[in-house]
Amino acid sequence: MDGGGNPAEVQRRHGVQSIDRAVAILRCFDRRRPELGISELARSTGLSTSTVHRLLAAMQENHLVRQTGTKRYGLGPFLLQLANSGAMPRTLREAALPFMSDLRDEFDETIGLHELHGDGHRIVAAQVESHQELRRTYTDIGVPIRLAYGGPGKAIMCAFPKEEWTRFLAEPIEHITTATTVDPVAIERELELARLRGYAESKGQRTMGIYAVAAPVFDHTQKVIGAIGASVPDVRMSAERVDAMGARVREVAWQLSTALGATAEGVHAHVPDIRLG
Repeated sequence: MDGGGNPAEVQRRHGVQSIDRAVAILRCFDRRRPELGISELARSTGLSTSTVHRLLAAMQENHLVRQTGTKRYGLGPFLLQLANSGAMPRTLREAALPFMSDLRDEFDETIGLHELHGDGHRIVAAQVESHQELRRTYTDIGVPIRLAYGGPGKAIMCAFPKEEWTRFLAEPIEHITTATTVDPVAIERELELARLRGYAESKGQRTMGIYAVAAPVFDHTQKVIGAIGASVPDVRMSAERVDAMGARVREVAWQLSTALGATAEGVHAHVPDIRLG
């Protein structure tokens, strides 16, 4: 009996396999390797040279790759056309705003976008405000804030390799509020927990009366570039709501990350034990 299955299903599987293999080839190109030969692509993907040659011919016909020299290839013009079509966001803020608006509508709480800025700082890059009368409103947009202060900064910091934490915590940490965590050992414990859960939280650590829940955002470099989070008057927060919002913020932060080109495999290559999505 023929175990090949329905011909249409077999054809579909072959089609999906071809797409997977073509994507694997495209992933081989980067800034360090803008041009690659067939043998290099075969070694990187684990495919045979004949399979790579066949796929490259089809990809070249569709302008996904171009031939740059004898048996060498680079990314094709169609990818550049897509990047410049306006269908893909060009900035973190542009990509994040639809996700932020959806989160605001879901929670009716202010959602902030926090961007990694320089070495060891973040800035509030954008906010989508709650409709509630009692709400958090960011008045420090664009002002550098040390990562050690507040939930969004710790969401970013927890996504760095652990050996870098000491560098961020080397300078003395001062009390901004009575709830600010200033002991580097205690902050590292908070970072460990944030990494385990995939989101960080802080209650009044930078602004009294405000509870922040935030998760890290990654891009195509597979490294953290910022955080997205909810900032809520603590009178509206319970332990159950913190858990629910944290899980949801983590999910949305990862959706934003994948829209920016992050992959779980890529992020975990830098930070193996962080929870995503």
